[in-house]
Amino acid sequence: MPVLTRLIPSPVVVDIRAGALDDLASVLYDERISHSGKIAVAVSTGSGAKLRERLTPALPGATWYEVGGGTLDDAIRLADEMRSGHYDAVVGLGGGKIIDCAKFAAARVGLPLVAVPTNLAHDGLCSPVATLDNDAGRGSYGVPNPIAVVIDLDVIREAPIRFVRSGIGDAVSNINAVADWELSNRVNGEKIDGLAAAMARQAGEAVLRHPGGVGDNDFLQVLAEALVLTGISMSISGDSRPASGSCHEINHAFDLLFPQRAASHGEQCGLGAAFAMYLRGAHEESVYQAEVLRRHGLPVLPEEIGFTVDEFVQVVEFAPRTRPGRYTILEHLDLKTHQIKDFYSDYAKAISS
Repeated sequence: MPVLTRLIPSPVVVDIRAGALDDLASVLYDERISHSGKIAVAVSTGSGAKLRERLTPALPGATWYEVGGGTLDDAIRLADEMRSGHYDAVVGLGGGKIIDCAKFAAARVGLPLVAVPTNLAHDGLCSPVATLDNDAGRGSYGVPNPIAVVIDLDVIREAPIRFVRSGIGDAVSNINAVADWELSNRVNGEKIDGLAAAMARQAGEAVLRHPGGVGDNDFLQVLAEALVLTGISMSISGDSRPASGSCHEINHAFDLLFPQRAASHGEQCGLGAAFAMYLRGAHEESVYQAEVLRRHGLPVLPEEIGFTVDEFVQVVEFAPRTRPGRYTILEHLDLKTHQIKDFYSDYAKAISS
């Protein structure tokens, strides 16, 4: 019998613990990511810049690049600036926008990326996708996975708590995304990558079932691991399917219809996931998800993020148009306005009883 296997695209190093940032130089040099010590460090003007003074003595060969935002132009400019540096690697140090800019720029100049996130707002910190604002709105660009991920839980605790809450909503929404994937498999025969689905679902379940809270290091460890595993699951499947279903369609609809009022990515995904689980008839799971999200301080009703019921109904009705070709419970039910209102009324009563 032949022995069959496959190589999984994943970071060489994943270091998640309190104080991990102090060993960033060791990760770069001991793991042979940088032989010469010449690295380009992309930092934000906020959280990343504050860490520059702390890290500079340990990275004497580093060139620091401040990145002002998260646009495609910012990423291209960063790549152009790095071209003449003859670096061994790129370090992205900051929030999601900086990590995504660094991902894109590193891919453009053919260098490995070390991701050093300063918050846990979403699962993009280890995904093969860079999400960048462009002239048409926002685009997703395929990039290699980071070669290493370093997450210092002490740094994470210093970030505003809303970022942790956003990451919780994004992680928990995996459960709904995988359920949508399985629905498409049953109805349309869409192929499922079982390993990617298992990793994404278990990452979501680990966060959902953990008894800790946003201030606990044990919980933050599990959340960080879940977000990393989710990113790897997307690399395995070759797209965002393990972590993006009707929940993310609802999130995108909020962003497109109400760009000036939209809440955080994770808040909208968590709310969308709890409602979508109710739509698919998983009422007990929906109520439980809503309870956990509430315990962590996340919204589960649209009015909790400043939207009326009618606006939420508009969002749900528009949501399938945000991802043409993706089949979820929203496309499956093909709900009319009055049906969405009825479902929402039942959902709101169920999670409030």
